Amino acid sequence: MQLRQLIPRERSVETLELLGELDLAAGAGPDRPYIVVNFIASADGHASFQGRSGALGDQADREMFHGLREQVDAVTAGTRTLEVEHYGRVLGRPERRERRLQAGRSAEPVMCIVTRSGNVPVQAPIFAEPEARLVVFGPSGTAVDGVAAQVEVVELDPGEMTLTTAMRRLRSDYDVSSLLCEGGPTLFGALLEERLVDELFLTLAPKLTGGGTAPAVSSGAELADLAPLELVWALEHQGSLFLRYRVG
Repeated sequence: MQLRQLIPRERSVETLELLGELDLAAGAGPDRPYIVVNFIASADGHASFQGRSGALGDQADREMFHGLREQVDAVTAGTRTLEVEHYGRVLGRPERRERRLQAGRSAEPVMCIVTRSGNVPVQAPIFAEPEARLVVFGPSGTAVDGVAAQVEVVELDPGEMTLTTAMRRLRSDYDVSSLLCEGGPTLFGALLEERLVDELFLTLAPKLTGGGTAPAVSSGAELADLAPLELVWALEHQGSLFLRYRVG
């Protein structure tokens, strides 16, 4: 899909070609993956409408969403997001998996889940996919039984039950160099609080929700200091803005 790049210079760009140049894994350190976050928000600042984020997006946003998935070793989402958004297989289309194989990657990213309660939304469609691979970090007693997906549970002691620990284990034990967080706002807020976010991909949808109780893209404790952002690119398609920021 063709988008209009506004920054750093005006030109026409093809979504998958542009994303294919990212090389996110190059930014990984020895202790954790390079972590990028992808969100969509309405023009009045809400991350969902009537409980779902899908209504805010369009075809270009979906292309960006799936295109980013092609570029990472792992994807993570909060347990509530997995349930509400009915998460299925990370890369459902064979051509997306084939592009990854041609690039020397695994056919699709690992799905990472961190649950402090030990509750896992096994009713999400991804757990019914035999080829899906998931790593679940949870407290002692976390169990994922009776599902078709390939699930590995990593039990963490209470003192280790942090996103920092989970990211370190993903890097050291599963060779994950790049990770994409798709929400929800609570998980994004927690990643920010532990200073784990390297980039934010934010789609600003040309739509208004008119209020309501939907959250912003991040929620939870306010940061001690503002986290500055550096604009890397700005793209436009039919009124939607696709913004890529580095987090300072």
